[in-house]
Amino acid sequence: MSYEIKNPLLPGFYPDPSIVRAEDDFYMVTSSFSYYPGVPVFHSRDLAHWEQIGHVLDRASQLPLGADWISGGIFAPTIRYHDGLFYMITTNVDHGGNFIVTAEDPAGPWSEPHWIEGAEGIDPSLFWDEDGTAYYTGTSSGKDMRHSKIWISRIDLKDFRLEGEKKKIWGGSQVLAWCPEAPHLYKKDGWYYLLIAEGGTEHFHAVTIARSREVMGDYEGYDGNPIMTHRHLGMGAAIANTGHADIVELKDGSWYMVMLASRPYGGYHKNMGRETFIAPMVWENGWPVVCPGTGKLDWTYPAPALPEAPVPALPETDDFDGDRPGFSWNCLGTPAEGDFRLEDSCLKIRTTARPMEPTNPETMEKIRSGRLPNVNCAGFVGRRQQHMSYTALTKMRFEPQEGQTAGLILLQNNYHSLRAEKLWKRENGFCGR
Repeated sequence: MSYEIKNPLLPGFYPDPSIVRAEDDFYMVTSSFSYYPGVPVFHSRDLAHWEQIGHVLDRASQLPLGADWISGGIFAPTIRYHDGLFYMITTNVDHGGNFIVTAEDPAGPWSEPHWIEGAEGIDPSLFWDEDGTAYYTGTSSGKDMRHSKIWISRIDLKDFRLEGEKKKIWGGSQVLAWCPEAPHLYKKDGWYYLLIAEGGTEHFHAVTIARSREVMGDYEGYDGNPIMTHRHLGMGAAIANTGHADIVELKDGSWYMVMLASRPYGGYHKNMGRETFIAPMVWENGWPVVCPGTGKLDWTYPAPALPEAPVPALPETDDFDGDRPGFSWNCLGTPAEGDFRLEDSCLKIRTTARPMEPTNPETMEKIRSGRLPNVNCAGFVGRRQQHMSYTALTKMRFEPQEGQTAGLILLQNNYHSLRAEKLWKRENGFCGR
């Protein structure tokens, strides 16, 4: 093959990837937290070139979100395909809990949410056994995530309700085992395999696996766990925090794993967030081996035995001359009707500013005392940072009301940002800062 797979597969804030193959096509979704629209969906035919084809949650009725907790909202989606229908299952941690949406075409439209009553915890996933029985796996709540376990139940996907026993099946490996989450089930050679993430989402993040002869049996962890981590490489690793994975089998029987990881720079700083990476995987003695030969996630891999299928490059600039914002653009929280619109080759923002209150009491106290700024981003429209070095420019017309500011912001979270803005002041109108 004349082309390579290059990492990161999806550069920038695209965490918690989930992948599925439908015949010759691959589809992938990632978490979106409190950004709207929610759950970006991507398509590829060769695993190397990916094009965003929409968002799963692109209507206010599907995605009730606030803007006061950036790390809230939509956690860890899973995408699956069964009998001609696509399923996306996820958690809205702020509004409603766990739900499923369906579509015949992953580009949309997707259905309204089917809320799953009695489905505790986060990171739900779906699995169909060979007889067509559907199963739900999730992460139990526990006292906190450190004491969670993975649980399973049958699920009726006509009425979207759990059926029968809810059984806890695994609490993770015995190597730095805490925060077991992100369960995915697969069946191969008579074994049911349970793939999870554990160790938290930072330096100790890892992928581990267990298996059982019975789908609702007791799962035995692999002696070689974790099957993917970079925590042993130290804090100076160029690729860090590897974890939260999903796997896919190609038609030729080869396997790949997609996972999140980060690219630190300037110290252990990860301004681009958790990104999507990919690696080859093989099976040896009944267990998966990721990145065979090295065990370490690399920047490039040989292409699979598939015809190369390039996709159009994203434009470097946006003049907002279409009828709706491109897929790259997001806002914080679900917007009200008319808050954002394209008109006269401009993106027009009309919104009532509101403070974003972090839920951490210590952080809130620092903001009240002036030791930390409170990022007021009710009118935020932004795109992901995807490069360590870049130039960002914008043109702006601003008609302020008292106390309002506008400009360009580099937003990390509720209380970390860099801003270039015009500020309204009563005594002298505009001033810059």
